[in-house]
Amino acid sequence: MSNPTHEINLEKEIQEYLLNKDWVEGKSSDYNTNWAIDTVKLFEFIKDTQTSEWQKIIQKYGETKAEEGFLKRLNKEISNKGMLKVLREGFVDAPAKFRIMYIKPASTMNQTDIKNYEKNKLSITRQLYYSDRNKNSIDIVLFINGMPFATIELKNGFNQKVEDAINQYKQDRDPIELLFNNNERALVHFAVDPDEIYMTTKLNGDKTYFLPFNKGDNHGKGNPINPKGSKTSYLWEDILQKDSIIDILHRFIHIDEGKYSKKTKNKEEKRIIFPRYHQLDVVRKLINDVKHKCSGDNYLIQHSAGSGKSNSIAWLAHHLQNLHNNNDKIIFNSVIVITDRRVLDTQLQDTIYQFDHVDGVVEKIENNAKQLENALIAGKKIIITTLQKFPFIDMLATLKKVEGKCFAIIIDEAHSSQAGESHTKMKAILGTGKSEKEIDEILKQIAQQENEEEAQQEKKDVEARINEEMSKQGKLKNLSFFAFTATPKPRTLEIFGVNEESDIPHAFHTYSMKQAIEEGFILDVLKHYKTYQTYFKLSKKIAENPEYNKKLANKTLFKYINIHPYNISQKTEIMIEYFRTVTRHKIANEAKAMLVTSSRLHAVRYYYAFQKYIKDNNCEDELKILVAFSGEIEHEGSKVTEAKINKIKESEVPQKFHDEFQILIVAEKYQTGFDEPLLHTMFVDKRLAGVKAVQTLSRINRIHSLKEDTFILDFVNDVETIRESFEPYYTATEIDETTDLNIVYDIKYELENYHIYLQSEIDN
Repeated sequence: MSNPTHEINLEKEIQEYLLNKDWVEGKSSDYNTNWAIDTVKLFEFIKDTQTSEWQKIIQKYGETKAEEGFLKRLNKEISNKGMLKVLREGFVDAPAKFRIMYIKPASTMNQTDIKNYEKNKLSITRQLYYSDRNKNSIDIVLFINGMPFATIELKNGFNQKVEDAINQYKQDRDPIELLFNNNERALVHFAVDPDEIYMTTKLNGDKTYFLPFNKGDNHGKGNPINPKGSKTSYLWEDILQKDSIIDILHRFIHIDEGKYSKKTKNKEEKRIIFPRYHQLDVVRKLINDVKHKCSGDNYLIQHSAGSGKSNSIAWLAHHLQNLHNNNDKIIFNSVIVITDRRVLDTQLQDTIYQFDHVDGVVEKIENNAKQLENALIAGKKIIITTLQKFPFIDMLATLKKVEGKCFAIIIDEAHSSQAGESHTKMKAILGTGKSEKEIDEILKQIAQQENEEEAQQEKKDVEARINEEMSKQGKLKNLSFFAFTATPKPRTLEIFGVNEESDIPHAFHTYSMKQAIEEGFILDVLKHYKTYQTYFKLSKKIAENPEYNKKLANKTLFKYINIHPYNISQKTEIMIEYFRTVTRHKIANEAKAMLVTSSRLHAVRYYYAFQKYIKDNNCEDELKILVAFSGEIEHEGSKVTEAKINKIKESEVPQKFHDEFQILIVAEKYQTGFDEPLLHTMFVDKRLAGVKAVQTLSRINRIHSLKEDTFILDFVNDVETIRESFEPYYTATEIDETTDLNIVYDIKYELENYHIYLQSEIDN
């Protein structure tokens, strides 16, 4: 039994607070269930702000039928275009044209626009009865000028919690009701108790997916203690303030049109994107700081994978390109976005267009400094480029030429693109009883690999190049930098970080890996991280469990384990058999794996070893392999490239891997910035440490609706190195290095389905 008194008090707290902050009280009786609109508030707004247009409607429909004719036309426009677009653009009922919401002007120069904005009516209705089909009511509905844009279900936090509110939405709120219909009326639905807030933009019964809308607590999920009230009071004290909520409706919520799937031959359904709390928070804090300081500062935004950086960058770019200072002067003439992601320019263009409805706002620079210069002269507001096509130093030189103008530069995921480590294993290899001829061949191969790695080491990664130039230039008064990265290096922190309160530089804004994991936006890749040495523990674990065939388990495990750790063919056998018996059954049989190698030569050798094993074991139909590396490499007397081996273009690898292939063998490529939700397992045969370890292992952390876990088998690195690498980015890192029964079950399953020839050997 709920505590209705406490629950009503929470409703009252919200209502009383908002009524003191430019909101007005609505009545359930004013809500027209046929139209799902507070028609009283709507017509008060229309007749007060657009009198001459309303007279045209009276002339068109007649005095008695004017409101009905208006509502029919409005409803039709919303059905065709969606609630969000009608709120932003208004609609035409010829010969009249109406605004349903006025937006706040960027400057105070136009007093008419300011007066119209002030006439927006925000109203809150408690216990709204929304249906003619039943007597159901919802705790709170929020309206702007009579149009419902949000609903709230409240729970008391004692015997009913936020999960109960979520279940109420899933079980008792029928999406067929117009109020809950996707993008036809309410745009977002909040489930709230005194401790936590969750939200969704689409009700779909039991399939409804709620996202956390919490601040985070100690770099984890939830909300911090609020000494003045409930932990969730920021919803009504901050988010629902008039300027805040209208800004969200105007410049944050947007429609994701959905991607076309080659696999299903269908386009994904459109989705309403409502900002998560940390996205809203970072954009607003950055904008407020820039508005106060104007141009010339550097900002580091440390947001984990799973934080939605693309949307955060789109929202920030949009806000910056029209930001005015306190003297109503625009601060930045152009916003330049530096990114490695090919899809961001399209996404940014589509998102910005929804806000400004103007083509050509975003310009993509692919050629040279002259193209950038022309875009700046042409007054392009948002410009996108990549450092691969356009060096950072050339960009700075071009910006210096444009005198008297200020620019915002957003650096998206300034991660490493090229690096190499030299880690010779001569001693281990020479201690394996090989012949002198074999040893000579091995030493020759090692020398070739080391030469390649040294050459790669000379190539500075993107982040290092930017840091070097920034160190030379120092702060420039006409340039503001906004660097987004999940894994900043110490030098990046020094250059872009802030240290106003201490001598230790830190990020301007942080959304930690820990919070992303706890909130369910990425998976914890360290939860099932296993070093190669861990496999030695399996024999004892299995032997102690009478359920297993000891002879089969121990002898076959010995074959698995007692092999030289640098023998490619033996490791190939381990990886492929693990994939065949464990990985491929994950994610509804769609799971994929990545092998991370130490060099291009290493990757190519592994590729041919994989192909040989697949052919020898007749599993071509179930296993297809791709390799990824830059440039060309010599293999067995001939030059080979990635495209030549794969027989597809380099640009096609990500999509082909998603659609058709199961294992991707990489040398440097795809170790950063590669998002494939079906990637479940990673095999590591390369020395990793620090930020490189975090970036590489994080390739498998992307979530998928059917993805329950991940797995890493590391042939080279030790637990402490990996733990220390993650520590700066993930508070309270824990690696489970115990030999749990889940792994034993996996190996047992693998062994029981192993090759017939192995079974024969064991029986003998």
